[in-house]
Amino acid sequence: MQLNGNRFIIIGRAGMDFYPDPPGTKTEAATQFFACLGGSSANIGVAICKLGGSADLVTCVSDDAIGRFALNQLDYYGIGRQHVRSVGGEARNSLAVVETTIEDHQSVIYRNGAADFEMTEADVAAVDYAQYDALITTGTVFAAEPSRSAAFSGFERAKAAGLPLIFDIDYRPYSWPSAEVAADVYSRAGALCDVIVGNDVEFGFMAGDYDRGLDKARALVAEGAKIAVYKMGEKGAITITAEGEVRTGIYKTEALKPTGAGDSFMGGFVSGLADGLPMRDAVLQGSAAAAMVVARVGCAPAMPTRDELDGFLKTHEGPSAA
Repeated sequence: MQLNGNRFIIIGRAGMDFYPDPPGTKTEAATQFFACLGGSSANIGVAICKLGGSADLVTCVSDDAIGRFALNQLDYYGIGRQHVRSVGGEARNSLAVVETTIEDHQSVIYRNGAADFEMTEADVAAVDYAQYDALITTGTVFAAEPSRSAAFSGFERAKAAGLPLIFDIDYRPYSWPSAEVAADVYSRAGALCDVIVGNDVEFGFMAGDYDRGLDKARALVAEGAKIAVYKMGEKGAITITAEGEVRTGIYKTEALKPTGAGDSFMGGFVSGLADGLPMRDAVLQGSAAAAMVVARVGCAPAMPTRDELDGFLKTHEGPSAA
């Protein structure tokens, strides 16, 4: 599967990430922090823009200093925000406090009354989907109303405009009222999508049995999806299409932290599809981007540029055996 171009509309959140500084500092011992753009959808947009594509975001941010920080960061990275709406009241932007550590890593996520869950069907109706080549969303948008109904409406509108739907499962249990609700909604969303990307735990969750995640990924393709990427951490990934399965490994790296890999993988992978790379090469581009980000501080600022990613691919050994 190839995309017709690299213009993406992304539904999902933008927030703030705090990293205890200097790297390696435990949160409880920190006296200073490094702040950057956060939120999986915004981070995917950064990855795409740094690799030469374009991305517009559909979401809500809080009408306060933290929301304006997110807006300024979107501008800094060149992500279109004409469909980002500021909301007042008690809604607040997401905040993640994330350590640059591997051992005993701690991440603390603040998602109470999240502003991005205030996205409505009017927000997605305002998008001219014909301007884009694909829609991307992450599973978190489905965790609460009115965001859930808005996201499904966005799916319908994008499909009507002929856009492929790309779904990053991105399961975060703390965002959902129950595992049962999440499993039902994820199954509905996955059945509508052309490309589904997730790790073994996330596909296992969708299957209702953590030992049957790969079966679930295969079933999604058998039922109509074009691509399912089943990620297995250090064991690499299995990419499933109607034509067969491709197994790929990972690139060795000196990781500083475990976070950011999924967002950078998605950005590198879809950029590869947009550039017409063969499936295996697109997956490997995503894997290389992920390896680069976990070896750097932050997530959005750690996303590689096109020159950096090309240089990495040229100078690093091929991925480990799948």
